[in-house]
Amino acid sequence: MQCIEISRVILRDRLTAQMERSVAESRITAILGPRQCGKTTLARAFYAQEQAAGRAVAWFDCENPRDVARLANPLLTLEALTGTIIIDEFQRLPQLAEILRVLSDRTPLPAKFIVLGSASPDIIRKSSESLAGRVRFLDMPGFTLDEVGIPDAPTLWARGGFPESYLAVSEAASLQWRENFIRTFLERDVPQLGYRMPAERLRRFWSMCAHYHGQTWNGSAIASSMGMSSMMMGDYLDLLTGAFVMRRLPAWHGNLGKRLVKAPKAYVRDSGLVHALLGIPDLSALQGHPKLGASWEGFALDQILAITGDRHAYFWGTHGGAEIDLVLESKGKLWGVEFKYADAPRLTPSMRSALTDLNLEHLWVVHPGTESFPLTDEVDVLALGDSAKLLEAVQ
Repeated sequence: MQCIEISRVILRDRLTAQMERSVAESRITAILGPRQCGKTTLARAFYAQEQAAGRAVAWFDCENPRDVARLANPLLTLEALTGTIIIDEFQRLPQLAEILRVLSDRTPLPAKFIVLGSASPDIIRKSSESLAGRVRFLDMPGFTLDEVGIPDAPTLWARGGFPESYLAVSEAASLQWRENFIRTFLERDVPQLGYRMPAERLRRFWSMCAHYHGQTWNGSAIASSMGMSSMMMGDYLDLLTGAFVMRRLPAWHGNLGKRLVKAPKAYVRDSGLVHALLGIPDLSALQGHPKLGASWEGFALDQILAITGDRHAYFWGTHGGAEIDLVLESKGKLWGVEFKYADAPRLTPSMRSALTDLNLEHLWVVHPGTESFPLTDEVDVLALGDSAKLLEAVQ
């Protein structure tokens, strides 16, 4: 119960600061993330703050029939408003992107916009094209380790970051919430995004992705096991990636004189969903599961990318077997991150190859323990709870 009480008073300060900075600097702020990750809660807090300060603010929910009716003539409705205009479930009315482009080009600018969405790939692409130069995208995950606190890391790993899953009164209640989320996502949310795919088939595909979690994407292998085409598997992966429940981590490649892996790695983005899809009920069962290491790698990867961003994030691998889990490109340099579920990680041949071949500025070996210490001048073992040190280096 202790972690639940702590979690109930969590303030998402980093995300709040990012949103406020974006609103101050950009005409349109788009907060994107999976359903139920806390986007509306974050925006509601900002709405209340603006109201309390006496500043103009308006709210529209594209799943509320009254608000949808108000937006039947969006230009007439929105152009008269000032201050900040918040539009929730933006993906339900993607045609608003063109209207926001017109309204955000006014001089002087009477209003700025915050749009919240669980976007599909088409919506992201069309919005990027329509609103280029006007919008700043903020990707929002569920709770992260810097928000819940290091002592609660095992709970966060086992249950995942969706607030209702993390805050559930028991392990059974948490798992039930995630099972309901998966079912609702497949049966309701996917059709609402405009896709007509059998829910049971898509769930089977998603479960297969959980079994291949953290591995180089092999659509042909999954297609063979499902009796479908590899092109269809690519479409399914695009859909789940666009809805922020899968992550496609691209391969880094350059002219190194070696045969490099070019296919991406695929991860289920929330560790709690990985466990639900694999039928792992709690942390105790996870400790004895064959996917223990892969699960922790994906969890740790998400925690790192939550603070560094994934815009210039890759993995590196050669056909000879050398591999680094995460390569970050920053300031014209490359930085490496390897994830090891071990108390005392050691320097490996893959790490030595990456240091030489990629000319890495530095390499961190992230592990679940509490100690951080140097292995060499170029390699540090880093406790996951100390990951802020990594951000300080690559910024």
